[in-house]
Amino acid sequence: MTNYLYGANVQANGIRQHYLRYGGQGLPLILIPGITSPAVTWGFVAERLGQHFDVYVLDVRGRGLSEASPTLDYSLDAQAADIAALADVLGLAHYAVLGHSMGGRIAIRMARRFKPQGLERLVIVDPPVSGPGRRPYPSGLPWYVDSTRQSLRGMSAEDMRAFCPTWTEEQLRLRAEWLHTCDERAIVASYNSFHEDDIHQDLPHISLPTLLMVAGRGNVLLPEDIKEIQGLMPDVTVARVENAGHMIPWDDEEGFYQAFGYFLGAPV
Repeated sequence: MTNYLYGANVQANGIRQHYLRYGGQGLPLILIPGITSPAVTWGFVAERLGQHFDVYVLDVRGRGLSEASPTLDYSLDAQAADIAALADVLGLAHYAVLGHSMGGRIAIRMARRFKPQGLERLVIVDPPVSGPGRRPYPSGLPWYVDSTRQSLRGMSAEDMRAFCPTWTEEQLRLRAEWLHTCDERAIVASYNSFHEDDIHQDLPHISLPTLLMVAGRGNVLLPEDIKEIQGLMPDVTVARVENAGHMIPWDDEEGFYQAFGYFLGAPV
């Protein structure tokens, strides 16, 4: 039995933002996916989280069914402002934010820049820690651009397997169906932001409870990166999912849920 409720579009921060809602009860939770992950690709996670929380999975600007255009601002600051505006438009008095990869960076910038009164908890899942003067993000831009361009012509699950060899047939099908909705301008701008925006400067200014979830088999966050984050956010809670790469719930779904513990107030 599904707990998917509906999809909707709202005008927030001057653009059309599309989201999918699951559950409808408990603490509201805004889920922000990564650089080429439309909201629908996180549906299987939202189904589980929706058993306990009121989940809103966002299509980040330039992805999925949210607004995209040649002139749209795809900066990290604009994306962060989207989340604050979305929570306001939805009338969320108290809520948590979960961001994966790029979504984690958006969540960090949003929490520091806007300090929303209703924001109670942050979950940051394997965020890129590249930035000015730091090592580059381990995945190269061509991986994203080449797969997206191929999806624009039409792409099968088998075609997608060349880019995501460990994924299941169902996961590959869904990505092949939806990847074409990711605007290349948005992808390039966000990828460049990984290297140009310094999220480390934001971390000491975030005082709310924060869970940092790390992929045990990933190379996005190294031990020294985790130590640096702990130095900047002494109260951060760190959870490792040992048997997962960067796309944690795709690699070890149960491990992903277990890593939450009671951080959100109830086990997932």
